Amino acid sequence: MNIKRKISSVVSLALILTTSFVFTSPADAAGKGWRYWGYYQAAPGAKTWTAAMTGPTVDVQDGAVEGWSFVFDASDIPTIAPSTKPDFASICRRVKVDKNLKRIALVIDFGRSAYAPKGEKVQKSFITCVQIAKSAQGIDVLGKAVKVRGADGLICGINGYPAKECGVEIPTPYALRK
Repeated sequence: MNIKRKISSVVSLALILTTSFVFTSPADAAGKGWRYWGYYQAAPGAKTWTAAMTGPTVDVQDGAVEGWSFVFDASDIPTIAPSTKPDFASICRRVKVDKNLKRIALVIDFGRSAYAPKGEKVQKSFITCVQIAKSAQGIDVLGKAVKVRGADGLICGINGYPAKECGVEIPTPYALRK
């Protein structure tokens, strides 16, 4: 085999391997991932979700949208934002402004059946406008609207989903494999 053909073969193999990793989700590449509640935020006026880099014990501005999405992911930063767009104006349009309170839109997406815990049914998305004290943090907004189960600093369950687990590692569900 001549040197040009050998280099060509090595370059072709490198391209195939690189392409495989570039177009494969982290969960697919890892073969495992975690099933957990991802936390997202949209500042007042924002039209897209941003994965929250802190927990929900942060101040939330009046006019913001808080989002929670039950996800399967292999990374520390959730990549599956709530499927509902963070539209404060439409979510909170029927809630009167009270100068002593703030209004926060809340979107909870219960994820897909592909990674639902065994024997549990995925709930429909929950969307509401929460009127709450000006000093309230993200966790207060969530707790005012739904039942929350937590452990070790994690949000484990929202409105009883999932019923028992908390941020468990599982094999990549077959339906999510490429």
